[in-house]
Amino acid sequence: MCLILFAYHAHETYKLIVAANRDEFYDRPTSPVHYWEDHPHILAGRDLSKMGTWMGVTTAGRFAALTNYRDPKEVLEGKRSRGELVAGFLKDRQDPESYMLEAAKKRDRYLGYNLLAGDADELYYYSNIENKVKKVGPGIYGLSNHLLNTDWPKVRRGKEGLAEIINGGRGDMAERILALLRQDDPVSDDLLPDTGISLEWERLLSPVFIQSEHYGTRSSTVLLMTDKEIYVKERVYSTEGTNDRQYTITR
Repeated sequence: MCLILFAYHAHETYKLIVAANRDEFYDRPTSPVHYWEDHPHILAGRDLSKMGTWMGVTTAGRFAALTNYRDPKEVLEGKRSRGELVAGFLKDRQDPESYMLEAAKKRDRYLGYNLLAGDADELYYYSNIENKVKKVGPGIYGLSNHLLNTDWPKVRRGKEGLAEIINGGRGDMAERILALLRQDDPVSDDLLPDTGISLEWERLLSPVFIQSEHYGTRSSTVLLMTDKEIYVKERVYSTEGTNDRQYTITR
């Protein structure tokens, strides 16, 4: 997952609104969002390589999502899959703050990451780079491959777009969010972040929606959560076109 835009307690109806793009190599085996056979209370996509996930919810209303922290100097050898952190919270019953504090104790087992975990009533953020567990207050946020609300062009554009959508109040919110997540406008070189990768890759990764020969946005997900209902819509992109899945959880 490389871009998560979310509004927490910032809308009159929805306590949590999430707009997220998952960027990955096209050849990495993946299942679209579904109820897991081995954990039927979990609704999430699944990385079939490591059996974790990048974002999901449960029938009880637990939510978690993750992005990688971009640092080309990090060494993969000996590290665990970060997707197990999201799956672990969804499988668990531990409160989100305690789960994050436990994750902090194991921070060196993983490459850099950002983790969101919570429900309609409380949401927490933790990055093993910054190593601080933070409670998320009401507002509109953006998270890509740096720390929360880092002012990258795609994060800034995404937050502005999400604010416009949730304050507009017209039309199908899920479809408007999916249109936002499909924006592939390039970013001028003078606005690009310097994360230690080549200029070519900085350009490639700068839009909200990424496209290249071997790597890009594999899926977009919208989540709308109230006290009593969770709506999830996922749009998967492939060479054959798009495929939508949607679910409603009533609690």
